[in-house]
Amino acid sequence: MRGDEQLYFEDFKVGDRFSSPARTLNDAHFLFFAGLTGDNHPIHYDEEYARKTPFGARVAHGLLVMAMTAVGASPLSHRLEASMIAFVEQECRFLKPVLIGDTVYPEFEVVAREPKREQGLLRLGVKIRNQRGEVVLEGHHLYLLRCRPQAGSAG
Repeated sequence: MRGDEQLYFEDFKVGDRFSSPARTLNDAHFLFFAGLTGDNHPIHYDEEYARKTPFGARVAHGLLVMAMTAVGASPLSHRLEASMIAFVEQECRFLKPVLIGDTVYPEFEVVAREPKREQGLLRLGVKIRNQRGEVVLEGHHLYLLRCRPQAGSAG
């Protein structure tokens, strides 16, 4: 997945892998997410409250962590401008807490392809690891992509 040329459905093969830049979650991420969603539970914002929980520190919102798997935030997004039709489906499981100050590393792998006429469904397995290499989130995304305009098949 190197280069800057546009990618279409048939350019992806099962087993292809790519990643997004790592991010260290801080107050700005937590506060922006709260402002956007209205979720102001003290586990995310109150250091004293969070210290008394089993986590011992402020915990990132699950949906904030899930948002880190957005392909649109990856270097790949600019290479899908001509082919992306829709983000069809998303599923994830939260395996470990992500705490304030943790660094998250989003990873993607093509796990399935389903060709259609002039388009195809691309299923990506998604994982997020923390700075200790622990998987904190796993799931999948399903995208509908165009095939190359001049291609005779989605082969």
